[in-house]
Amino acid sequence: MEAQKYKRYTITAALPYANGPKHIGHLAGAYIPADLYVRYLRLKRRDVVFVCGSDEHGTAIANQAMKEGTTPRAIIDKYHELIKYCFNKLNISFNIYHRTSEPLHHETAQEFFKILNDKGDFEERESEQYFDEQAGVFLADRYIVGTCPVCSNDNAYGDQCEKCGSSLSPEELIDPRSTLSGNKPVLKPTKHWYLPLNKYESWLREWILEGHAADWKTNVYGQCKSWIDGGLHPRAVTRDLDWGIKVPVEGADGKVLYVWFDAPIGYISATKQWALDNGQDWKSYWQDQETKLVHFIGKDNIVFHCIVFPAMLKAHGEFILPENVPANEFMNLEGDKMSTSRGWSIEMHEYLEDFPNRVDELRYYLTAIAPETSDSEFTWKDYQARVNNELVAILGNLVNRVMILMHKFFEGKIETTGAAITLTDANLKAELDRLYDELEQSFESYKFRQAQQTAMEIARLGNRYLTEQEPWKTIKTNPEGAREALHNCLVLMGHIATCIQPFMPGTAQKILNMLNWSGDTVYFDEELVFENGHQLNAASLLFEKLEDEVIERQVQKLIAKKAALETAVEEAAPNLVPAKSNISYEQFAAMDIRTGTILTAEKVAKTKKLLKLTIDTGLDQRTVVSGIAEYFEPETVIGKQVSILVNLEPREIKGILSQGMILMAENAEGKLTFVSPGEGMHNGSVVR
Repeated sequence: MEAQKYKRYTITAALPYANGPKHIGHLAGAYIPADLYVRYLRLKRRDVVFVCGSDEHGTAIANQAMKEGTTPRAIIDKYHELIKYCFNKLNISFNIYHRTSEPLHHETAQEFFKILNDKGDFEERESEQYFDEQAGVFLADRYIVGTCPVCSNDNAYGDQCEKCGSSLSPEELIDPRSTLSGNKPVLKPTKHWYLPLNKYESWLREWILEGHAADWKTNVYGQCKSWIDGGLHPRAVTRDLDWGIKVPVEGADGKVLYVWFDAPIGYISATKQWALDNGQDWKSYWQDQETKLVHFIGKDNIVFHCIVFPAMLKAHGEFILPENVPANEFMNLEGDKMSTSRGWSIEMHEYLEDFPNRVDELRYYLTAIAPETSDSEFTWKDYQARVNNELVAILGNLVNRVMILMHKFFEGKIETTGAAITLTDANLKAELDRLYDELEQSFESYKFRQAQQTAMEIARLGNRYLTEQEPWKTIKTNPEGAREALHNCLVLMGHIATCIQPFMPGTAQKILNMLNWSGDTVYFDEELVFENGHQLNAASLLFEKLEDEVIERQVQKLIAKKAALETAVEEAAPNLVPAKSNISYEQFAAMDIRTGTILTAEKVAKTKKLLKLTIDTGLDQRTVVSGIAEYFEPETVIGKQVSILVNLEPREIKGILSQGMILMAENAEGKLTFVSPGEGMHNGSVVR
């Protein structure tokens, strides 16, 4: 049914941000699942293009260049090559891995902007921002320094003081100056273009909440519903920056397209480049209703791919919409959230350096623990157990036993009275047919963990059959029966090689080589035929056991990396906030802290730090003004459950009566996180 409905497939994987190496959590979240699906489609002989590329614009790139004392171009060139190398070594089978810094992408993104702008789809708004009169540019916060109002550090940045850790806005700095000229910047009005997401709210409600309630993952659907129910707001598509794609309209000097706007257009420009390179028509993959578009992403990108990008495509009017966005949750590491910045991660290139010949083992394990509907966890011990107890003991064991017995008893030669060997056991055939149906159903519904388990079940089936038949015993009394049993196992090996191609392409090729199969691919509608007289190649081990000392080295390496990074951070910026003076229990008990849910959020006019929130406290609905606007967009906090001090004396802030304070945790780097209950609680629950 699926093959008849669509003529072709456009599959995208989230563009990795080229400001540093990527860890295996990214691999598990988007790239392995996308590759599994694409390889499956190809084995079904479907027309598919698989596109990705490096996301290379935005403030974070410029900031990273500043940190490393180099240029944004040097940063993106360095990390683009590293990321591309890792994907290639990990057998991620992109048709093209492109770059958003390429001229074709700039042209494509600018054309997309102009079409929407010419149609009047944007709103233009004006606000004040610091401007360097000598350099002639508006300044991003990181390009402004001054004296910190908290600790008097003379070189605090416009977004944070790295000495005391305080979060700042440029307006709070004493004697601010531009890092470009050294001069004092001036406040100057600046205009930006906004995509009015609120205009598409009713359409998105119909398209997602009514149209995809049954076929989108519950985690994806739930996040979309929360956003839409909370109300959508206009979102800026431009910003004042010198690194990015120039805004292609008059009066937009010094402005670039916001990276969130240009990045998803990168899927289109990558397809264009692939089409140019291969004599194809790119439009058929993006503008034909008989094409199925699927985005593979992590859960942090759900809103952009399910709400924002579809709104852009709808506004344009000529593009198809995603049929599905099977986003994964996060994969944690050894009991903690994976994070490169904290040193608690396994970078893709690090794994490849330590285990250059164990690519399929990683692909297998990441699929086995894929965070398809909830967060999962990578542990080195579990990785070891899966390799040793499943890959070595089940799959490797079957292949090794069959090949050794065939060479021992029959010199590796197939001899049959018929033209070719086939499954002669009816039970095996029936079970194999069932497993193929289950495998395809799992792939079509993006249940890749289940699909891999099904493929491995064929190996389990083969092991059970081989143990029951005991050809090493029957060879003495019934040699033809022993030969038949081993021939059946060879057919099963061929089916195993076919079914594991998406998951472990290198291992599948090893099996095909042992079977002396001439091709490097076996399509799902193709039968491996072993004719009379077919000679098998020599047996070889598919996998080797992982020893305890190898795993322990990895655990210790991880711990040491985190400790070294923490030490470096402490030495470079000893900015932990010291503990405050003790208070009495009575003083603490006087604070009435409750759980509540943010119902609405909007930026406070003419401020950079303030959000106006409406919070359901369980007692009432009240307004709270909070200084978190630099860290959270209004729409991202709607629906968040928070802790709120409800008996704080009301205070007027920017003409708004604020009735309470939400609790936030702030780390040494100034990152803010909501203090929330670990699991959902009724609004109004007391925090003790």
